[in-house]
Amino acid sequence: MQDHDSRATAYTTLAAGKDFRHELEVKRSRFITVLRRAGTEDAARDLVAGLRREFHDARHHCSAFVIGADRTVQRSSDDGEPAGTAGIPMLEALLKRETAPGVSDLSDVSAVVVRYFGGILLGAGGLVRAYSESVSTALDLAPLVRRSRLRICSMAVPHAEAGRLENDLRAAGTVMADTSYGERHAVLRIAVPDDAAAIAAAADRIQQLTAGTATLAAGGTEWVDESVG
Repeated sequence: MQDHDSRATAYTTLAAGKDFRHELEVKRSRFITVLRRAGTEDAARDLVAGLRREFHDARHHCSAFVIGADRTVQRSSDDGEPAGTAGIPMLEALLKRETAPGVSDLSDVSAVVVRYFGGILLGAGGLVRAYSESVSTALDLAPLVRRSRLRICSMAVPHAEAGRLENDLRAAGTVMADTSYGERHAVLRIAVPDDAAAIAAAADRIQQLTAGTATLAAGGTEWVDESVG
């Protein structure tokens, strides 16, 4: 979700790419968890619809999702399981997931647990544990990224200097957005934290690296994925 008006400036989400799957067996019942990065309710619900078609013979397709940098959209469904034994435990597993010590900020994630009944009743407590553990275990193994709202700043430099400057910036830990080449100049874009001090520090760094020949211009903001750990 490209929410530029959110209070949060960063949150954790799934790495972009294929859905992540993990299966857990509890007393012969199969719990197949599928996680998808989803920035809208439509994308989250598409996962449920697709899995209903794929696992059409399963008894339950329980779901939960949380969306938005501020986690303003939160939904869950028990899909026929006793009320409160599936969707809510799944949602709590998403919401309470610690992505750093004392930090729970996972969002833009849709989780579906497909259950094939194994013939042994688990009881309400057993179902709560199974659905919660299914999502938690999948999150233990799924690839996560830090998604930060960054200010995109640009600078025009001679073509001959672009490669060296880009390497120097990367070596200094600068997040590069992209580089474009025009007839007269190359335009390098970098992503910096969206605050005045960080932008000023980046401008000073550019002045030093280019001996004052390039000027950094601040543009709009974008959500940028950064690796975790």
